[in-house]
Amino acid sequence: MTKENSVYTSSGNVFSDLGLPNSEERLVKAELARKISESITFRNLTQVQAAELLGIDQPKVSALVRGRLSGFSIDRLFQFLNDLDNDVEIIIKRKPEDRKQARTTVVY
Repeated sequence: MTKENSVYTSSGNVFSDLGLPNSEERLVKAELARKISESITFRNLTQVQAAELLGIDQPKVSALVRGRLSGFSIDRLFQFLNDLDNDVEIIIKRKPEDRKQARTTVVY
C-alpha cells in the first residue's frame, strides 16, 4: 500500500492554518512570549527570579515560556517585555495593495 503525503503552503500563521479562532492574536502572543523567553535566557534569570521581576509566581513563568498563553493579555505581555528592559513600539501603517487582508505582526 502506498501512502501519499499532502503538502500545503502555509499562510505564515500556523494558528490560522489549523483553523483556530483568534489566530492573529494567538500568533502575536506566541511571538511576544518567545521574545520574553529569550529575554529571560539572555539575562540568565531562573524562573523564580523572572517571576519576582515580573510580579507573578513561578508556575506562571513556566506557563509563559511553554507557550500556555490563555491567561495573559497582549497588554500584560507588553508590560513583561518592559519589565525585562525591552522597549515596545507599535507602528501602524497601510497594508500593501497586493495583499487581501491587513495583519498584525511582531518584529524585533
